[in-house]
Amino acid sequence: MPELVEMFPDAPYIARPGQINAWDNEDFVNAIKATDRKQLIIAGVVTEVCVAFPALSALAEDFDVFVVTDASGTFNQITRDAAWDRMSSQGAQLMSWFGVACELHRDWRNDVEGLGALFTKYISDYQNLMTSYVKQTSK
Repeated sequence: MPELVEMFPDAPYIARPGQINAWDNEDFVNAIKATDRKQLIIAGVVTEVCVAFPALSALAEDFDVFVVTDASGTFNQITRDAAWDRMSSQGAQLMSWFGVACELHRDWRNDVEGLGALFTKYISDYQNLMTSYVKQTSK
């Protein structure tokens, strides 16, 4: 996707020649393991395949897996819920993009305007909080 390449020009692209489960691709797994990190944040096009298969495989290899539920899609609620149940029963932690953003950011003092702008762009009601914040801090 050109948009992703533009946003993350230095991110590695790892082609899968046919594996449905990304974890079955040796280059993919090696790239993850080369980071020396044991926590993965996963989202994907189809929840019960693109997300669930590598999430379950990573969990089996003792990775901590965080699934971004509202950044992944599927065909209907039944398959989505079944995939969420399957992953969570194996230890995946289901989160929203908002929760992931806050957990990664950790502290408003790191960049209140940047994070606030992100939330305002995608959560219309968040504008009220940011308007209040700006009004209070500009005194």
